Parts: sequence; structure tokens; C-alpha cells
Amino acid sequence: MPPRTCLCGLPASYQDCCGRLHRGEAAAATAEQLMRSRFTAFGVGDEAYLLRTWHPSDRPQRAGIDRRVKWVRLEVLETTGGSVVHTEGTVRFRAHYLERGRPGEMEEHSRFVRLDGRWVYAGVV
Repeated sequence: MPPRTCLCGLPASYQDCCGRLHRGEAAAATAEQLMRSRFTAFGVGDEAYLLRTWHPSDRPQRAGIDRRVKWVRLEVLETTGGSVVHTEGTVRFRAHYLERGRPGEMEEHSRFVRLDGRWVYAGVV
């Protein structure tokens, strides 16, 4: 069951925020919005969305969702480019999780590009 409040950190319900993107009712307008929706997809276990939004040149066969990890909070630390007028952008973020009840965090600087008019994840900077 999806969370009521969106995991991405924006003040909206999951259904009205990242849920719309996951269901294909909307596309991410910015690289940051795509990154937030991908974080949430890991949290709700939406592997199909993760694969759909991964650049085909390095898309894995599986997204590698670990059900033992519960993603709990996201901090966006920095963005470059990635707006509605850009074709490339980066987002540096810190993702907080619980694994077997123990808190942890991971930090990544991700690259995003527009492919056929849509933002896709293009790997780590």
C-alpha cells in the first residue's frame, strides 16, 4: 500500500505527487522531480517505473529493489541545470533508510538527460 504523504519530501499526498508519475498520468517536468519520483519508486517498490526512467544505454535488467531496506527520507542537496528549458541536469541528494531497523544513509550525485522529450536517469556523475 502506498504511503499517504509522498516519500519524496514535497508537501503532497503520494497519489497527487509521485503517484501520478508512477501511474503514467504525468511526466517529470524537471530532473529534480524525476529524481524525487525515482526515490519514491524505490520506497514503494515500483521497479517498472525505475526501469522506464533509466537511460537505455545503461539500463539494467532489474532495478535491484531490496525489500529489507525501507526508504524514509530524502534531502536534495544541490541541483544544476535540469529545468524545463535544459536538456541535462544533475541532482546531488542524500537518501535516508532503515535496514533491519538500523538507520543509514547514502549520498549520490546523479546525472539526468532528456531523451525523446522526457527526463531519464543517466547514471552517477
